[in-house]
Amino acid sequence: MKILIINPNSSKEMTLAIQKAAEDFVGGEYEVACKRNPEAPAFIETYEDQVKTAPGMIKLVREHKSKFDAFIVACHCDPNLDVLKEITNKPVVGIGEASMKIASMLGHRFSVVSATAHSIPNKEALIRKYHLQDILASVKAPPEKFKDAQDEEKITQAAQAAIYEDGAEVIVLGCAGMSGLDKHMQAQLGIPVLDGVVCALIIASGLVKYGVSTSKARQYNPQ
Repeated sequence: MKILIINPNSSKEMTLAIQKAAEDFVGGEYEVACKRNPEAPAFIETYEDQVKTAPGMIKLVREHKSKFDAFIVACHCDPNLDVLKEITNKPVVGIGEASMKIASMLGHRFSVVSATAHSIPNKEALIRKYHLQDILASVKAPPEKFKDAQDEEKITQAAQAAIYEDGAEVIVLGCAGMSGLDKHMQAQLGIPVLDGVVCALIIASGLVKYGVSTSKARQYNPQ
């Protein structure tokens, strides 16, 4: 089995971090490769950023559709996920959808920790798209008072607020750039903490093994 992880942005550093998290989880059981989108912005935060990622993401799927068994979109806002599902018969899994749907099975309510406050409305809209709003505790971003703290400390503080203020029972890491923080945070917080890349690998590899993919009956039928 071979799974291609698409990093919609152009960051080499984030691509390497995603690759490492994926390889650590897979442990050699199957092959994973993470490719970046060289012509895209370095970080996906706005709707304009998402639009700019589309041509490169489509190109990556079309260039590699015969070489890989499944594709993963490694950005928590799941940019262009629908069009990628439409242009290939292989499974395509977004880390946002995968992590939040798995979270819905692990606790009464979940919270998403976002990298920035600016992206909170975007994530809330995505949660409604996936019909998960009734079990959402909150979408949190690190408070301004923690702006000088290290990244993991800021993310952990936001997660703690979600637990104690909003009643979250599961934490979803809301950015592919947070890959690798899940187990350390889980040990600190005492509740499940989900890395979207790992969640997408769980689902994508399972779909390949089961021999099922996106239905082409109506919504994702390009004809």
